[in-house]
Amino acid sequence: MLGTLHAWHAVERGHEVLHIEREAEARGASVRNFGQIWVSGRAGGEELATALRARELWEGIGARVPGIGFRATGSLSIVKNAAERAVAEAATRRPDAAARGYQLLDAEAARALNPALRGEFAGALWCERDAAVEPRVAQRALKEALLASGRYRYLGGREVREVLGERAVRDDHGAVHHGDSVVLCTGAWLGGLVRELAPALPVRRVRLQMMQTDPLGEPLTTSVADADSFRYYPAYASEALDAMAAAQAQTPTAAAHKMQLLMVQRADGGLTIGDTHAYETPFGFDVVEDPYAHLTGVVESIIGRPLPAVRRRWAGVYAQCTDTSRVVHREQVRDGVWLVTGPGGRGMTCAPAIAETTANDLGW
Repeated sequence: MLGTLHAWHAVERGHEVLHIEREAEARGASVRNFGQIWVSGRAGGEELATALRARELWEGIGARVPGIGFRATGSLSIVKNAAERAVAEAATRRPDAAARGYQLLDAEAARALNPALRGEFAGALWCERDAAVEPRVAQRALKEALLASGRYRYLGGREVREVLGERAVRDDHGAVHHGDSVVLCTGAWLGGLVRELAPALPVRRVRLQMMQTDPLGEPLTTSVADADSFRYYPAYASEALDAMAAAQAQTPTAAAHKMQLLMVQRADGGLTIGDTHAYETPFGFDVVEDPYAHLTGVVESIIGRPLPAVRRRWAGVYAQCTDTSRVVHREQVRDGVWLVTGPGGRGMTCAPAIAETTANDLGW
């Protein structure tokens, strides 16, 4: 997605683009995510500004490319007791709360926004600026729109193996491609050529597990998070969060897998639900069941009904800057050659604005 949105900005500015992709189509974190445009939990400052700009760009792109499935859903972060509510209330006192569209709601007001939430809870933090796209199809929809411009070519199933002089690359078919600029958006692929170009790359890999259900049978009008998300996202850091963490530990499963609940309804009515975080490599090659059982229980306590049957489970890996306060790692590795990677779990949210910044910096 990050590479495709760099192509989008270049084409928008009148340039011709050759897009080389390792797989025939995107297969990594670009399709294995929630599709959330997640403003609510972002750190203040550069990260929030990037997310808000990306939210604006996504809405504009969605109007032109309906196939990405852009929806201005907003989000509700559910709170179940006084300690969790205090964290949400502290968030509404942030100086940037209005920019995020924060509002603390009681349970009745939250259900008015999202009637599918019939479980027992005390209230919710509403974030009006959050939105969603369809991750499994968004990149392909953007690609089709770019192809229609006449200024974009796509070479799937090819891997860049070598960066040559004079702003050129050689792929694994032996073909050499020249350009005025080369942007390498390598995702979680951090070995091989990436290690040769940037041996001290300050980026790590993170693994997560997620699942998707059969259709819910009714609209889930907002995305949904639980109070464990307060522990994960920097916007919620406060004395109230410290008090909540001291007063109530996560369940052993949630703590072991560094979990939070995020949930989004897909265009077909199914629910995408996650997630876990694993930082220590080598990652397991399989998915484990305990996190799915935990998430099922959390979701059912919020929606007040059994979860629809799970039809897909998967793991994904994304690249994250080791300094997690950085939005992305952008490095000139050769003359006219830039490496852009490491947006972390904010990649789908921030990709349009990250790519726009690259385009501005390179003078496209």
